[in-house]
Amino acid sequence: MGALEGARALGAHAHLLVFACSLHHFPSRVPFPISAWHPGREWAGLLGGQSCSGPLGTLVSCGLPGEAGLRLYGADREAKRSWSPAHPASMSHLSLAPLRTKFWGLKHPQSISWPHSFSTKPYPHGLSVPQRNREQKQKRLREKQGALEAETAKKSKLPTRPSKSWTAKEIVLYEIPTEPGEKKDVTGPLPPTYSPRYVEAAWYPWWVQEGFFKPEYQSQLPQATGETFSMCIPPPNVTGSLHLGHALTVSIQDALVRWHRMRGDQVLWIPGSDHAGIATQAVVEKQLWKEQGIRRHELSREDFLKEVWRWKEEKGVEIYEQLQALGASLDWDRECFTMDARSSLAVTEAFVRLYEAGLLYRDQQIVNWSCALRSAISDIEVEGWPLPGRTEFCPPGCPYPVSFGLLVSVAFPVDGDPDTEIVVGTTRPETLPGDVAVAVHPDDPRYIHLQGRQLRHPLSGKLLPLITDPAVQPDLGTGAVKVTPAHSLVDAEIGARHKLVPVNVIGEDGTMVSPCGDWLQGLHRFVAREKIVSALKEQGHFRGIRDHPMVLPICSRSGDVVEYLLKNQWFVRCQKMGEQAAQAVESGALCLNPPFHQKNWQHWFSNISDWCVSRQLWWGHQIPAYRVVGKEGDSEECWVVGRSEAEARKAAAELTGRPEKELTLERDPDVLDTWFSSALFPFSTLGWPQKTPDLAQFYPLSLLETGSDLLMFWVGRMVMLGTQLTGQIPFPQVLQEKLKEGNLDPRELQIAAAGQRKEFPQGIPECGTDALRFILCSHGTQGDDINLSVSEVLSSRHFCNKIWNAMRFILSALGDRFIPHPTEELSPSSAMDAWVLSCLALTVGECERGFLAQELSLITHALHHFWLHKLCDVYLESVKPVLSRSPQAPGPLQTLYSCADVGLRLLAPLMPFLAEELWQRLPRQPDCTPARSICVASYPSAQNLEHWCQPELEQRFSQVQEAVKTLRGLRAMYQLSKARPRVLLQCSEPKEQCLYEEFLEPLGTLAHCGAVSFLPYNKASPQGWAQASLNSTTQVYMELQGLVDPHLHLPVLLARRQKLQGQLDSLTSRTPVEGSEMMQRERKVSSLLLELSKLDQATSHLRQLMDTTPTKS
Repeated sequence: MGALEGARALGAHAHLLVFACSLHHFPSRVPFPISAWHPGREWAGLLGGQSCSGPLGTLVSCGLPGEAGLRLYGADREAKRSWSPAHPASMSHLSLAPLRTKFWGLKHPQSISWPHSFSTKPYPHGLSVPQRNREQKQKRLREKQGALEAETAKKSKLPTRPSKSWTAKEIVLYEIPTEPGEKKDVTGPLPPTYSPRYVEAAWYPWWVQEGFFKPEYQSQLPQATGETFSMCIPPPNVTGSLHLGHALTVSIQDALVRWHRMRGDQVLWIPGSDHAGIATQAVVEKQLWKEQGIRRHELSREDFLKEVWRWKEEKGVEIYEQLQALGASLDWDRECFTMDARSSLAVTEAFVRLYEAGLLYRDQQIVNWSCALRSAISDIEVEGWPLPGRTEFCPPGCPYPVSFGLLVSVAFPVDGDPDTEIVVGTTRPETLPGDVAVAVHPDDPRYIHLQGRQLRHPLSGKLLPLITDPAVQPDLGTGAVKVTPAHSLVDAEIGARHKLVPVNVIGEDGTMVSPCGDWLQGLHRFVAREKIVSALKEQGHFRGIRDHPMVLPICSRSGDVVEYLLKNQWFVRCQKMGEQAAQAVESGALCLNPPFHQKNWQHWFSNISDWCVSRQLWWGHQIPAYRVVGKEGDSEECWVVGRSEAEARKAAAELTGRPEKELTLERDPDVLDTWFSSALFPFSTLGWPQKTPDLAQFYPLSLLETGSDLLMFWVGRMVMLGTQLTGQIPFPQVLQEKLKEGNLDPRELQIAAAGQRKEFPQGIPECGTDALRFILCSHGTQGDDINLSVSEVLSSRHFCNKIWNAMRFILSALGDRFIPHPTEELSPSSAMDAWVLSCLALTVGECERGFLAQELSLITHALHHFWLHKLCDVYLESVKPVLSRSPQAPGPLQTLYSCADVGLRLLAPLMPFLAEELWQRLPRQPDCTPARSICVASYPSAQNLEHWCQPELEQRFSQVQEAVKTLRGLRAMYQLSKARPRVLLQCSEPKEQCLYEEFLEPLGTLAHCGAVSFLPYNKASPQGWAQASLNSTTQVYMELQGLVDPHLHLPVLLARRQKLQGQLDSLTSRTPVEGSEMMQRERKVSSLLLELSKLDQATSHLRQLMDTTPTKS
């Protein structure tokens, strides 16, 4: 279905040129999407590591600084074709470059085969010649660049160094030979550094082999709920590679699917791909011409289709390999293709049923026509290029560029009155030979006296009627329009009202046809345009030409200007089905999220027109309609529809009253619009029209998640046909998301490129599947467009590394003899244990609410906050001294285990590879049978962990954290980098002192201080100690005596104070401003005053200390 997931381009910030994350599965790097393609430039992208190849462009890592540091080998041809002068910064297809793996992947549509054992060690079976050549080329390139960098560093006398924002990490490979489908070896220790290629190796084939993604397996889980959850993946085109839009959709869908599976639902997520009629046929035609030098029409239809199927078997598995690289937990045994036997049966049945219900008919109407493809095309395949005025463009097949955006004024003389004429304007002079009338508004006073007169055609001299029609807008131009019913939808409606006979003057191939006359016949329509304008000038009927802003319709598949031709086609009546679809949303039976799409939905269905489903192609579902070849002299065509020719012949005999044997039937050579089979996808994939167990159990689907650009063309048609053919709405809810389309002009793009090179001079590093999925899910799906930056993905990669290091610490602390207790039964043994478990329980509740609301950004925020700011930054740091004691207390170890176990299970739907790698290494409880994989382990329940929640304790500890922050500030002020000063707390309220008593040791540990004790309230403040207020009732003192040299440190503080005072004076002396700028200045002034106050207090303490500290000689 033409670009079913749309080409949702990467949003471009001012600093953003490209986005690149690599998914590293096996020997070849598996790069993920990217880009901001710009005409006249090559793609820009960088993935750390080796190169890989693919049809839409390959991202490689060259590690080059400056402009050379952003390099892409290959190019996305579709993206280049889609650019136009009207879209100077168009980024219509952002390829997720080919996630092609060399050692595993789908070999056949219905099965998965991993023929070799694998590891992430590069090329364990040796390199092919092209691979060796590519590696040698990259090696020479790196050596050359290294020499250039060394020379540059030598000249500048500055050492070469990596970017501040990123330093190269060691790439660790999984080198243990593992048969496909065999469980990964996790008996060894964790590598010292996080490496995506190591983490992601081997898990996916094992998941598939074990059947974890099948609903039959899930029904046997101990946490099984008996409920079902079903989805279908929006089938991507078989012709292409996944782009960032697909990655977003798949990441969201897989997170929801994995959560439902872990909570115990029977989950069915159906994979599939779309046959993409026009796109696939075009690709194969080009390949035949390139490799064999033959055109499609030189082959029989059967032979050509064999070539297409051969191409599909060779190239069509690439998208499935990409989905696997993303970790999509699809049930591959139920994989479907919109041209397989099951889909073909459903398409034929749907066509016949719609025809029998009176919802399908054949008629002559205006259709969108691509002359380059010689086929009708759908509305979604027509792109509108806004032109500001005169714009030159060379359409396919035209010998030279043609000017568009011009309005030509033509005079139509009034018959019998040569001095009177009516001037009309047209942007399509080539259609003048097809004019059959001139129309004006009936109330236009300029033409009332001419109503009923006839005009002379300016080219042929034929008489044309001057008609009146209310559709004419008298305030536009001269108020008169030429009527060309064969080449304009509006004119066709006017012609039908006035019973005008249409005259077709443009053929299917875009050349002029015989009604134009011999002087134009056979010419390309845009060549004829120039000839017609010249003829008008010669005959004196030309009245000028001027710039005219307009929207030029372009075929997105061929790049040709769309023509509007009158063709006999098959149409679906949409009004009745559209009313049902609109009512479904209005009644709440169908929920659209975000809800602001409801207005567009209602508007579209209230103005819906009939749907042309005929396509003049060979690749696709041939229309099951047959023309009854009649006797000579028969004026009308007779058509019948049937599931087979025998059924159609029987219908024809009943219709004509003739014996079946005497009838000759010819099947319609056209195929159905790709969107027709796509509209059946939710139920055809489950076996419809047969009453299969899957259809009974999983239909209607639970949810449809897709891009908002497909709301009408795909979602709307699924709702219409699903409701009509099955009697049920195919899904009760639609969840939509959108990436913001690129909108940088060339100058902004240059700034973005410079910013990208500055931020990542060594190139964009690899980030991996889990980092990409996590950051994509972190953007709200139920709101505005999504802008994604490289730094966000890199931050997500840092988060993965933080989790990795935390788990290395936890596993080391637990050791080999640790025996875990059931998590839900754990009771904390200390205040810190109670605090972190309370935070964990809160996180579980937030994740549960986020999944129920389908707001994944709430989940990612909660998980990031817990792992980074609760567990790693606070609890792990506070517990280190406790764990170093001998013997170890069992409480902290059980708490560490529970945090790891629950925390990883919370992460699993979003970061499946990382969570599996780490969870498999946790010790197992001896008295229970653990889940074989984290993806089928039970998802933590907020209700089961409710006894951990202690919000009052969390509130008290927040005050302790404020004390930690204050003490760290004092350490920084006095530059106590290594010393561990003693600390005294002085509280005027007993309650305050009780608050701190249970956290004295963690307070000292987290503040990097020594012993923490209390100073009685009635005691004087100690001399030589720094002082700070925590609140109105609590003071904190930090030892300075013997740790700080006041004679050396005081000048440093005074110099800093002078600098800050200068900044303050500069701000306060500026001219007063208003609005946000004033608020920003006030915040800056307030911050400077606070810092100056702290400096004054510190200098005072140092001066007091100088009185008791002798000067060093």
